[in-house]
Amino acid sequence: MDLKEIENLLDLIAKSEVNEVSIEEGDFKIKVKKKPDVKQSAAPQQMPVQYQVPAQPQAPQQPQQAPQQQPQQSSGGQESSGDSGGDAQPSGDVVKSPIVGTFYRAPSPDDDPFVKVGDTVEKGETLCIVEAMKIMNEIESDYSGEVKKILVDDAEAVEFDQPLFIIG
Repeated sequence: MDLKEIENLLDLIAKSEVNEVSIEEGDFKIKVKKKPDVKQSAAPQQMPVQYQVPAQPQAPQQPQQAPQQQPQQSSGGQESSGDSGGDAQPSGDVVKSPIVGTFYRAPSPDDDPFVKVGDTVEKGETLCIVEAMKIMNEIESDYSGEVKKILVDDAEAVEFDQPLFIIG
């Protein structure tokens, strides 16, 4: 196969919907791929996630401030004290998500959650799983104490540095 035939072949492949072509003529072999393998494309997908992360931690902080302002404006005394008690009650150390992903309280849907509110945990104990790019990442407690509050619902998307638990 000469250079002109190879150029014509490449032009035809570029214009078609064919993704991969292999040709063998005697000792000559050529293999052409238009799109990279899935394994090769997985690595570049990680980079944009890491670049988007710094701008997103600001979002969880704003909703936390908004509920504190709303109870002061509302006329319902019971609702205000309930909301204020919920915000004031969980004082302690905050465990934050180290990655972007999906939050799971249990190792599988049929299993019990790793921890519940009121449980006592030790530093290094698994609190939850955050799934990122089909990898299950166990999130361990940085603190010892009682689980005061779980701030995320099961199967909810979480951002980098988003508060997950309050340990006191």
